[in-house]
Amino acid sequence: MHIAVAGNIGSGKTTLTQMLVQRYGWTPRYESVGDNPYLADFYADMPRWSFNLQVYFLNNHFKEVVEIAQSQETIIQDRSIFEDAYIFATNLHEQGLMSERDWNNYKSLFDLMLSLVKLPDLMIYIRSSIPTLVAQIQKRGRDYEQSIRLDYLQGLERRYEEWIAGYKGQLLIIDGDNCKFGDRPEDFVQVTDRIDSILYGLFPMI
Repeated sequence: MHIAVAGNIGSGKTTLTQMLVQRYGWTPRYESVGDNPYLADFYADMPRWSFNLQVYFLNNHFKEVVEIAQSQETIIQDRSIFEDAYIFATNLHEQGLMSERDWNNYKSLFDLMLSLVKLPDLMIYIRSSIPTLVAQIQKRGRDYEQSIRLDYLQGLERRYEEWIAGYKGQLLIIDGDNCKFGDRPEDFVQVTDRIDSILYGLFPMI
C-alpha cells in the first residue's frame, strides 16, 4: 500500500510519519530537507530559486512514486508529488515568485509525470491554522525557515484547502490545531483508530 501525509509547512507531517512508522512498521520516504541544495537559497531569494527548488522536489517525489509502484511493502510518504504542483508551484506562480516561462515549463513536466502516477491508497491531510504553523516553525528553529513570509504560508493554506476540497481518493483529515498527536498519546490513538478503520475495516475498542 501507499500512504501519503500532506500538510502545510510546520503542520507536523514528519512527526506523524515517524510515529506511524513505529506503530505499523511501514517503510518511510521522507522529504529531502537537510540535504536539499536549494532550500536555503530559495528562502533568501524566492523568485530566483523557485523553479530550481520545485524541479528538485518534483524529481525526488517522482522517483519515490516509481519505487513505491514497484515495491511489495507498505510505504508512507512525507509529502506527495501532488503537493509539488497543486500547492507549492501554483502558489509561487500566482504570487509572482515563479515566472510565466518557468511555470509553463514546470507544468508541462508535471502533467507528463502525473499521467503515470496513481493516487495513494490513503492521503492523510493535517489541517492547521496559520498561528499553529508559525508556532511550530519557530519551535523547531530551522534558520532558513525563520524568514518565511506570512503571505506565503497563507497562499499555501488556500491552495491546500482548494486541493483537498476536490480530492477524489481515500482521505483522512486531522485537525492539527486540536489533535496534538505528537504530545498526547490519546490523540495519536484516535488517529490510528481512524486509519485502522479506513485501511483494515477495524473499529476502535470501546
